[in-house]
Amino acid sequence: MLSSNKNVYIVDDDESVCRALKILLMTFDFEVKTFNSAKSFFDAVPNDEPGCLVLDIHMPGVDGWAAQKKILDSGSNRPVIFISAEKQESAAGRALNVGAVGFLQKPVNGQTLVDFINVASENTNRMIK
Repeated sequence: MLSSNKNVYIVDDDESVCRALKILLMTFDFEVKTFNSAKSFFDAVPNDEPGCLVLDIHMPGVDGWAAQKKILDSGSNRPVIFISAEKQESAAGRALNVGAVGFLQKPVNGQTLVDFINVASENTNRMIK
């Protein structure tokens, strides 16, 4: 199993986004796994496996909102950071209202993403102790 502070799961139906974010995050020593759908993420990653989820809002099948609801309904405290290419002022507020650590507009600012992940990891560690 990967170390809890360094696990990052990226779920986005755009392979180029997954690839770019994975390369970026690996330069910060994160252990990164990518998935092209929420279903493939849920099929592969146990609910209790630690790590932060970077989740695209608009995907075919289970979208980001439905995936976050499934995470919350399961009782998981997995931190979620939403990303989206769509310019919606309401999306950022909605993301925070449903318990996300943050919301980022694509193209994602790499440092801001890393900062969100670090905050999520710190908060998760406090809850575990």
